[in-house]
Amino acid sequence: MANKHIDLQDFFRDPEKISFQLSPDGEHIAFLAPFNGRLNVHVQHRDGGEVRVLSTQSTRNIAGLTWANSSLVLYVRDIGGDENWQLFVSDIHDGSERCLTPFPGVRSQVVDVLEDVEEEILLSMNQRDPTCFDVYRCTLSSGALECICENPGSLSNWRTDHDGVVRCASHTDGVNSSIYYRDSADDEWRELLRSNFKESATALGFSYDNRQLYVINTIGRNTAAIQLLDPATARIGEVLFANENYDMDFLMMSDHRKCVLGAGYWADKAEYIVTDALAQKRFATVRSLLPDQNISFSSTSRDERWWIVVASDPRQPASYYLYDDEKATIRHLADARPWLHSEELSPVEPVRYTSRDGLLIHGYLCIPKGAVAKNMPVVINPHGGPWARDYWQFDPTVQFLASRGFAVMQMNFRGSTGYGRQFWQASFKQWGRTMQNDISDAVQWLVAEGIADPARVAILGGSYGGYAVLAGLAFTPELYCCGVDIVGVSNLFTFRASVPEYWKPANDMLDEMIGDPIADKDLLREVSPYFHADNISVPLLVFQGARDPRVNIAESDQIVGALRAKGVEVEYVVKDDEGHGFVNQENRLEMYHTMERFLVQHLKPSDA
Repeated sequence: MANKHIDLQDFFRDPEKISFQLSPDGEHIAFLAPFNGRLNVHVQHRDGGEVRVLSTQSTRNIAGLTWANSSLVLYVRDIGGDENWQLFVSDIHDGSERCLTPFPGVRSQVVDVLEDVEEEILLSMNQRDPTCFDVYRCTLSSGALECICENPGSLSNWRTDHDGVVRCASHTDGVNSSIYYRDSADDEWRELLRSNFKESATALGFSYDNRQLYVINTIGRNTAAIQLLDPATARIGEVLFANENYDMDFLMMSDHRKCVLGAGYWADKAEYIVTDALAQKRFATVRSLLPDQNISFSSTSRDERWWIVVASDPRQPASYYLYDDEKATIRHLADARPWLHSEELSPVEPVRYTSRDGLLIHGYLCIPKGAVAKNMPVVINPHGGPWARDYWQFDPTVQFLASRGFAVMQMNFRGSTGYGRQFWQASFKQWGRTMQNDISDAVQWLVAEGIADPARVAILGGSYGGYAVLAGLAFTPELYCCGVDIVGVSNLFTFRASVPEYWKPANDMLDEMIGDPIADKDLLREVSPYFHADNISVPLLVFQGARDPRVNIAESDQIVGALRAKGVEVEYVVKDDEGHGFVNQENRLEMYHTMERFLVQHLKPSDA
């Protein structure tokens, strides 16, 4: 049975409404929705009524929002994809809109909204020194900025206590990773805990008495556990939450009741460990109202009566609900993409296979709705990062490809996060080697299972996934009939030389994780697709943002130039107003239209 044809725009045009956030008093809800051709901030009363536009950006989508207080909304956007985030504020009553950090080339982010201080927030910026970030107190009414914590070196990931005092940060010298701490705003910073970056403790926040730190810890462990770190003794205490196979991912806390609610992690699907009785009751009630879906509580009023609940699964884009904890009732607010219907989309199932050296690899396989999983055209879709992972959740690219008759395979190759320290470390200096073998072994598994037609396998990915595309075509050209590279690395020497300034303190760490451009020059040359362009002979489609700060446009220019010089079919699409990926709707739609034509031409699905 063939899929119903779903228009490409339905997958990739801007969502109708996303990113719902409750005001601290629970009276209003802010969210992102299209306006002026971009995602902008809107606000509406909790009970409905008039929707008002708070931001009026026309060149770039708003990338994120939060409430400063019950009257002011904060949000960020960059310029053309440069990732130098500028922070804005809008008043929900008079609609005024101001930029708080109008500094070219400076990256800013919120550190603490200071719930008990109506007119002030804390933010960080690298204005003084592009390699590191200082903390500023910002007066929202005037926009005045006061540096309250000048970075003593290269501290990052600032953490405040529950009184809004900056007292914790992290530091890396490129090899060693440390938690830094101070007893008060008047005390000197001191190194609290040091470890090699290969095993570390990361501060999540303070206990409610402000005396201890919750940390995610892998020191002396394989999988990350949530534990308490006592600054008085510099010792990590008993394990609070852990799983023997998967890393703990987040801690759930109640600021209103000042207690820990539980924690969560990702196995094949999201898993929760809820220890608080009231939270257990809330979870049980919401799960009964929204069964068989991924559930998360994304926002709450300060009194924790009102909650924003997000429900989704691989066949359902995010749906947003307002939950009344007092009455145990729920009300539908919006669907991110109401024009997509789960019954018309394709199932995604967790799968596992064993790599050639015996490592268990987890992944997700999407078979087009109604199709028989035999002798199919397949798109291999390795994720970016590479120290990230794929999840069991809605992915518009996967569903779009499935709707066009392609099976889609995503794999969490070695180095993917969430599977423990040993699995992560197995990726060190393995770009293009065992990491790539894990991807190649997915192809072989699909062929052995009879799912894939070996003559109709493509590889598509972005960022590190784009590197994996080029590596796959260069090092295992027999596996693929074509490739789609989105902002991918082609030359590890030029990639390492062109990273943003604020990445440079981590260069020694990257030397160990990727390879030292001097000491490991033979290795980097061996695994850089640019130097093996002669092996690539199948058609390639490349997308690149001209302002990409992570993967410089030179990465794509080099591989495209080398392939065209030897007569390989290469289609190259560059957008001057984009960075690391295509964000603007018109560019995104063009990219997928081009991709569809390319893949249909070379994979020849029966539904085409």
